[in-house]
Amino acid sequence: MTDTVSESTRSHIMSRVRRRDTGPELLLRRALWAIGARGWRVDDRRLPGRPDLAFTRLRVAVFVDGAFWHGHPRKFTLGKSGSYWDVKIARNVRRDREVNDRLTVMGWHVVRLWDFDVQAAPEEAARRVLREIARAG
Repeated sequence: MTDTVSESTRSHIMSRVRRRDTGPELLLRRALWAIGARGWRVDDRRLPGRPDLAFTRLRVAVFVDGAFWHGHPRKFTLGKSGSYWDVKIARNVRRDREVNDRLTVMGWHVVRLWDFDVQAAPEEAARRVLREIARAG
C-alpha cells in the first residue's frame, strides 16, 4: 500500500505533529514536579536527539517516544501501513539507537519511555526517571 495523500499534503500533515510539549511529556513533567524532581531542560538542542528532558548536571536524557513513530511492536506492524511508513519508522528506530549510542559515549544515561506507558501511569514513569537519576548521581 502506498501513501494515500500527495507529498505536499503529507508534508503539511507532518508539520502539524508536535515535537515538544505533547500530552505524555506534560504528564511526565507534572509527575516529576509533584515528587520533587527539579533541574531539567526541555528539548535541549545541544544534545543528540534533543531529549524531551535533560538533567544536565547528572547527565540523564529522557525521551518520551510515540509508540507508532518509534516502532513499538504492538503499535506498528511492518508492512501494514505501506512502504512509506515502513521506511520512515525503520529510519526513526535506527536514529533512536544511534542517539542512545552517542549519548552513552558522551557519558549520559538514557531513559526511553513509551507515550502510552506515561499516559497510563505517569507517577511510575516519573519514579523510573528518578531511579536513573539516583544511579547517575
